[in-house]
Amino acid sequence: SVPGTKVELTVSCRNLLDMDTFSKSDPVVVLFVQGSGSSEWKEFGRTEVIDNTLNPDFVRKFVLDYYFEEKQNLRFDVAVFGTQDFLGQAFVALGEVIGSQRGRLERPLTGVPGKRCGTILLLAEELSNCRDIVTMQLCANKLDKKDFFGKSDPFLVFYRSNEDGTFTICHKTEVVKNTLNPVWQPFTIPVRALCNGDYDRTVKIDVYDWDRDGSHDFIGEFATSYRELSRAQSQFTVYEVLNPRKKCKKKKYVNSGTVSGAPAFVGLQLLHLLCLPRSEKTQLNFTVAIDFTASNGLPSQPTSLHYVSPYQLSAYALALKAVGEVIQDYDSDKLFPAYGFGAKVPPDGKISHQFPLNNNAENPSCAGIEGVLESYLQSLRTVQLYGPTNFAPVINQVAGTAAQVTDGSQYHVLLIITDGVISDMLQTKEAIVTASALPMSIIIVGVGPAEFEAMEELDGDEVRLSSRGRFAERDIVQFVPFRDYVDDSGNQVLSMARLAKDVLAEIPEQLLSYMKTRDIKPRQADP
Repeated sequence: SVPGTKVELTVSCRNLLDMDTFSKSDPVVVLFVQGSGSSEWKEFGRTEVIDNTLNPDFVRKFVLDYYFEEKQNLRFDVAVFGTQDFLGQAFVALGEVIGSQRGRLERPLTGVPGKRCGTILLLAEELSNCRDIVTMQLCANKLDKKDFFGKSDPFLVFYRSNEDGTFTICHKTEVVKNTLNPVWQPFTIPVRALCNGDYDRTVKIDVYDWDRDGSHDFIGEFATSYRELSRAQSQFTVYEVLNPRKKCKKKKYVNSGTVSGAPAFVGLQLLHLLCLPRSEKTQLNFTVAIDFTASNGLPSQPTSLHYVSPYQLSAYALALKAVGEVIQDYDSDKLFPAYGFGAKVPPDGKISHQFPLNNNAENPSCAGIEGVLESYLQSLRTVQLYGPTNFAPVINQVAGTAAQVTDGSQYHVLLIITDGVISDMLQTKEAIVTASALPMSIIIVGVGPAEFEAMEELDGDEVRLSSRGRFAERDIVQFVPFRDYVDDSGNQVLSMARLAKDVLAEIPEQLLSYMKTRDIKPRQADP
């Protein structure tokens, strides 16, 4: 190695002393270094704490500058987190670890008189110059049930392969409680940590069921590479989770579930790739329209679709949050025009089909999805739910804005949340057919128990929508009934992630179809 080479140290311990009475130790490793020509030890960093284990594999690495011509002394102290309990220490020179076979060194821990303290394992790897970082999100489907009284509590552990066929831990996701269909949070990781810059190096991912006592149950595993994983974020790649022991035992064994790129995250990755000839990304503009008609029921009554209890958001608020929180990441100013329709509004009690939720006709934009929610709840207190249910005014309003810039640099998404009893079907069909020639899409989320035949017709998946002999240029409407996403297990996070996935799935394609009809050639952004 040349002077100043960056070296990454991975730390594991085996057979540590057990200091806890009713469980195992919660170890942490602290690294101390000696300055050049000094005998004083200074703390360099520490690993994360791993609960309830005597054989920890730490995810957090130490990255050190390695100088061939210097002796760089290191001291590793192992302790129980949050107590004074000392589990042992080891002294080693960085050069010893790098010079050991395959960069792997095992040392006994000492320092507790009369006790065997176990060992520390150090793995050194020279880091590549790869500076890329990647954000990814994964979800799983139909994982094996491991808990007796509930479902599993799954989490993922990522390992990169070493030249000798062994694996080094490099990332752990959070635990998602009590589900066989988890959606894990997006995470950002240096590519260097996953594969040290070698995009085809094997990455192994283990799926575990979390247990409080630290004896996490193995569900299964799959192997991939960084190149494949990054593709899974923009294509629907599905990995089978396999448990080798089960596979050997059971003849009819298929798999222990599947893992894939989280679809809501995946669908919109396409939008990141869309660049115009002048290398500008398409700007998404998100508008919300909420149904305030009397058929929703009095907001003060628990039977109302607008009822907000102290413990739970209404179906309207849940749908708004689910779709809005995904799409707001693609709207750079985070300012969302938000309207209500079908209510009598103050001060004169006139019926309005596009009143601003923030009560500001000059500037109906709300700051972020939280701002829209706030204005929606405020409007529920000030307007009178009435009728009829007219969609056309708000569609025409957004279409008018979309018509101002048609070069592909702006694209509009209108989210309509409704209980589905539509009064102006003919005018709405006419508005959608006109809007289909413009850079916009319409998402309709139907809440409540109604039969949504009219919405299905507007969706136009089966039969292309037409009005007065004119056919829609493109399919721009996506309809979903909210009730299909109410999870029996009560796992709202998962239900809402699925809702977001399904309503947003068609947007990239609709955006691309607009580009094609106008012969605007999208090209990928520079890597």
